[in-house]
Amino acid sequence: MSDSYEILSKVNSPEDLRGLGKEELPQLAEELRRRIIEVVMSTGGHLASNLGVVELTLALHRVFESPRDMIFWDVGHQCYTHKILTGRNDRFDSIRQKGGLSGFPKRSESEHDHLETGHASTAISAGIGALTAKRALGDRGKVVVVVGDGALTGGMAYEGLNYAGHLGKDLIVIYNDNKMSISKNIGGLSVNSNLSKLSNYVTRLTLTPFYQKTRDKIDRGIQGIPVLGCKLFELMVRIKRTMKAAILKETIFSEMGFDYIGPVDGHSLSRLVAVLRSAKKLDKPVVIHTVTRKGKGYQRAENNPSRYHGVSPMVNEDDKLERKSSLSYSEAFASAMMELAQEDPKVVAITAAMADGTGFTAFKERFPKRFYDVGIAEQHAVTFSAGLAIAGLRPVTAIYSTFMQRAVDQVIHDLALPGLPVVIAMDRSGLVSDDGETHQGLYDIPLFRSVPGLSFLAPGDQQEMKSMLRWALQQSGPVMLRYPKDVCPARLPALDGEIESGRGVMVHEEEGDLLFISLGAMTEEVLEAVHLLALKGIPADLYHLRFIKPLDEEHLSDLISRYPHVLLVEDGTEVGGVGEQIAGMITRRNIETHYRWMGVPDSFLAQASRAELLREVGLDRQTLADRAREMLSQRLSVLKPGGDIVLGG
Repeated sequence: MSDSYEILSKVNSPEDLRGLGKEELPQLAEELRRRIIEVVMSTGGHLASNLGVVELTLALHRVFESPRDMIFWDVGHQCYTHKILTGRNDRFDSIRQKGGLSGFPKRSESEHDHLETGHASTAISAGIGALTAKRALGDRGKVVVVVGDGALTGGMAYEGLNYAGHLGKDLIVIYNDNKMSISKNIGGLSVNSNLSKLSNYVTRLTLTPFYQKTRDKIDRGIQGIPVLGCKLFELMVRIKRTMKAAILKETIFSEMGFDYIGPVDGHSLSRLVAVLRSAKKLDKPVVIHTVTRKGKGYQRAENNPSRYHGVSPMVNEDDKLERKSSLSYSEAFASAMMELAQEDPKVVAITAAMADGTGFTAFKERFPKRFYDVGIAEQHAVTFSAGLAIAGLRPVTAIYSTFMQRAVDQVIHDLALPGLPVVIAMDRSGLVSDDGETHQGLYDIPLFRSVPGLSFLAPGDQQEMKSMLRWALQQSGPVMLRYPKDVCPARLPALDGEIESGRGVMVHEEEGDLLFISLGAMTEEVLEAVHLLALKGIPADLYHLRFIKPLDEEHLSDLISRYPHVLLVEDGTEVGGVGEQIAGMITRRNIETHYRWMGVPDSFLAQASRAELLREVGLDRQTLADRAREMLSQRLSVLKPGGDIVLGG
C-alpha cells in the first residue's frame, strides 16, 4: 500500500475509526476512494458502487459497534470499504484473486461478515431473522441492512420487509438509492432547496424521543375516545399520510410497518451520523433512504457508472479496459440473437438486470420495443416470458446460471408443464472466474435435466451457438442453452453440422481404444488433451455431446460399446451431472466398457481465474491427458463420481 494514506494507515478496526476526530473523516473518505481505485484498476472488480458508499460505510462503523451490531450488505459487492475498515486493508490487494479476499461478504473471512450476499434481495430476510434471534437470546445489539435500489426490484426483499414490519422489531434498513440524482425535482436534496430544508427539519423532528412519545400518546388518546375514537383516528391517519406524501414522498415502506426517514444525502457524513444515531435509539422498524452517487470521486465512473460497475484490470494509463481479440460466448450469443431477430419479428429478448453482461446492449438499441429488462426478478422473468409465448411471441430469456437457481419452480410449473416455447440462455454456466462461490454456474445440469419436456443444449463454438439458438427457436417447447464466461472458439472441427435432437457429433476420430465424451465449452479443452496424447503416440477419439437432454440412448450406446475405455468430461458438478446419467445408461444396458466421468467435485469453489479453476478441479488439458493414460494402463472397478466403472464383462 502507498505511503500516502496518512489517516487510513491508522485504521485497522472499527474501534480505530471511532477513535478518530470528526475533522479527520473527510480525508479518510478521500483516502479510501484512492485505495479502492488503486486496487480495482489492478485486480478488476466492482468499482462504481463501492465508490458511492464510502461515507455511508464510514458512518455505519462510526455509529454501530460491529460485530455485536450486525451489518448486512445487499448486494454484497458494495462491501469494499467495509472490508478495509474491518481489518482487511493489508490483504485488500488480493481481492477477487485466487487465495485472496472475496469480492463479497464471507463468513469465514471475518467476524464482521454475516452472510455471503452474492445474490440480491436476501439480506432483509436474514437481517430480521438475526434480530429475532438476538432478542430471543437477550442480546440488545442492533441489526442494520444496507439494500441497494437494484436489490429492491427483487420480490424477496418485499417478503422480508412485509414480515419485518409485521414483527415490529427494531430493524434498521438503509435504502441506498444510487440512481436518483440529488436535485430538488426528485426529492429536494439540493442545498439551496426550500423543500430540502423542510425535509431535513421534518426528518430531525420525527427522530426525536419527544416526537415519538408524543405521537404515541396522542394516538392512544384519540383511539380511547368513546364511540368516535377509532373513526377519528382513521381520519387523522389518512390526513397525515396525504400531507406526509406531499412533503416527504412517503413510500411503500410506511405501508409495510416501517417508519420512513429521508431522503438523506448519502455523501454528508455529518447528516448520516446524526440520522443513524437517532435511528439507533428507536424501538421500531425504520427505513433510512440515502441518496448516493455511483462512482463518487472518480469522474469517469460518475459520468458512466454502468461501464464502471464491474471492471476488468486496466492495461494502461489511458484507462482502456483490456479486450480480447476473439468473441466471448456472451458476444457470440448476442451476435446470433441480432441475426435471428432480424429474420423473425416475433423474437424478443428478456433479461433480469443484466443487459450488458448477457450481451443484450446492442439488441436493446436496435430493437427497443422488443427488449424487456425486468430488474432483479428472475422468477418473474421466466413467467413473464411464458406469458409472451402464450400470446404468440418467441421469447429468449438470458440469465446467469447462478441466478437461474431462483427460478426452478417457474421453469417446471410455468414453462415445462404447459410446454411453452421459451428459450432460456444460461450465461456464466460451469466454472466462473473472479466472483467465487456465489456465482459459480455448476448446478444447472442437475437442477434442470430432470424436468420433463425440456430440451437442454451446450454449444462449443460460435457457429454452433447460432445453430443451436436457431434450432431452439424452431421448437414447440422450452429449450435451455448453457455456456460459460469465456472466449468462444470461432470454429471447432465438425461443429457446423445440422442439429439433430439428442445427438452429438464426432470431433476427432482415429479409431483408438479411448473415447472422450465432452460437453459444451469443455470440448476445446478436451481436444487439446487429445493432441497431448497424440504427441505421446496415443490415439484418442472425441465425441462432442451437444445435448444434455434429450439423449439419443440408442445412438450413444452403440457409440460407447465400440470402445474399451470411455472418459466423459463436463464443467458442472459430478453429483447429478451428465456423467452420472450416462453411467446409469451403461448399467441399464449392460454395456461392456471401462467408463469414467470427470466433473467438478461436490464442493463450493472460491474465486480464481477459469484456467486456475480448471487446474484446481482437474479439468485442464494436462490432467485430462494424464487421467486418460491411467485408464489405458489399468482396469479399475470403482463405482463413484470421478471414479471408474467396469461394466458388462
